[in-house]
Amino acid sequence: MAFHIRDPETDALVRQLAEKAHVGITEAVKLAASEALAAREKATAEAREEKLARMREIVAEVSTWPRTGLKADKAFFDSLNDE
Repeated sequence: MAFHIRDPETDALVRQLAEKAHVGITEAVKLAASEALAAREKATAEAREEKLARMREIVAEVSTWPRTGLKADKAFFDSLNDE
């Protein structure tokens, strides 16, 4: 499959990468795409881990709260809305 790059700046960047990496233009595009995907996957994994860590903190805090023994059933939720 062929790509046609119409943007002069993109063309120049790909050619620069090809020159600096000592590879052909096709390999430079492949390299850039692979690196971009790896960076995105890493960022996604880091963001997910940060969210999980925050969730663990919240769960740990909530687990320290004293138990009331009250049952949160339909009647309880209805009472919150004066139903």
